[in-house]
Amino acid sequence: MKILEVTNVDFSLVQFLLPLMRALRAEGHDVVGVCADGALLDGPRAEGFRIETPPLARSFSPFAQLRALWALIRLIQREKPDMVHAHMPISGLLARVAARLCGVPCIAYTCHGFLFNQPGSRPKRLLAKVLEWGCGAITDIYLTVSQEQAADALRLRIHPHPQVIGNGRDSRVFHPDAQARQQVRAALGTPPQAVVIIIVSRLVHAKGYPELLAAMRDVPDAHLWIVGERLASDHGPTLDEALEQSSRELGPRLKRLGYRADIPALLAAADIFTLPSYSEGLPMSVIEAMLTGLPVVATHVPGPREQVVDGQTGILVPPRCVAPLAQALRQLASQPALRQSMGEAGRKLALTRYEERVVIGRTVSLLTQPNNPAA
Repeated sequence: MKILEVTNVDFSLVQFLLPLMRALRAEGHDVVGVCADGALLDGPRAEGFRIETPPLARSFSPFAQLRALWALIRLIQREKPDMVHAHMPISGLLARVAARLCGVPCIAYTCHGFLFNQPGSRPKRLLAKVLEWGCGAITDIYLTVSQEQAADALRLRIHPHPQVIGNGRDSRVFHPDAQARQQVRAALGTPPQAVVIIIVSRLVHAKGYPELLAAMRDVPDAHLWIVGERLASDHGPTLDEALEQSSRELGPRLKRLGYRADIPALLAAADIFTLPSYSEGLPMSVIEAMLTGLPVVATHVPGPREQVVDGQTGILVPPRCVAPLAQALRQLASQPALRQSMGEAGRKLALTRYEERVVIGRTVSLLTQPNNPAA
C-alpha cells in the first residue's frame, strides 16, 4: 500500500510517527510523511523517507485551515494513496476531509487527544465535538492512544469501533544507566548526591509550569532540570518572565536545557520525573521516565492517570494546584527508598504496557488487516 502519514508539525512526526513509518516501510509499504516544514525533518529524510510539507497550522484561523485543506487535497490528488493515516486534532480533521473528498480507499485516524477535553471556551469545545462527530463518520479505522479516549469516542458516538493501541518507547533506549548518570551530572555541574527533578515538555503554560515553578520554592535543595522549548506554532503568552524569576530564586538549582537529543541520558541522570499538565493524551515523556526507572509525579487528568498507579509507581496530584504538587515532590525528594521502589514498579509496568515494538506491531496489524478496504 501507499500510505500518507499526516501530522501537524515536524516535532510530532519525529516524536510520534517515525517509529510507525519505519515499521510500515519494513513491511514493504510505500510510506510518505506529511507535516509542516521544520528543521527536525532532516533526520527522517536522512533515513530515506520522503516528507511532503503542506502549510499545516496549529490554529483555529479559518483562512489558515482552508489554505491547508486545499494543499492537502492537491497533495492527495497527486500522490493517489491507498490510505491516509491522520494524527493530531486539527491536522487529523483536515486530512480526513481531504481524503474523503479525493476518494481515498481507506481513511485511518489515531486520536492523540480531543480538543473538547482541553481548556478552552464552551463554544470552542462544542465546535470541536461537532467536527469530531463529522470526521468520525468518514473514518474507516479509528485508533486511540488511551483507554479513556476510546471510551469517550464510544460514549459520544464519535465512532462505533475505536481500538486502543497505546503509546510506546524502546526499552533498549530508555533504561537506568549509571554511567550516563555520572557523565551527565558532571557535564552539567550537578553534584552526585543532589536530588534532581526533571520535566521534559514544550514550554507552554498548559504543561503546568506556573505551578511547578511555584512548587519548587517549597522543595528545598532539590534541583530542577527543564528540558524542551517553545515551538513556533505554540499559542498563548510565553513563560519567559516566570522562568527568569525562578532562575533568580532557585539559582544553580534550576537548569534550562532547551531542546535536547540526549533525553535517555538526561532521564537516567535524574531522580524524579514530573509532568503537572492541565490536559494530556498519553504522554510519551511519562513512558520514557517509567522505562528509565523514575517515579512520576503527574496530574490526575486523562492520560497520566491511566499510566501512573498512584502510590505505587508515582503520585497523582490535582491540576493547577501548587501545594499538593510541592508536597508530592518533597515526599519523594526526602525518601530515596520510596523513589527506588516506585521507580522499579513503574519500569516493570511500562515494560508490560508500553514496549514500543509491541505497540507498533499492534498498530501495523490494525492498519493492514485483511478487512482493510485498502489492503
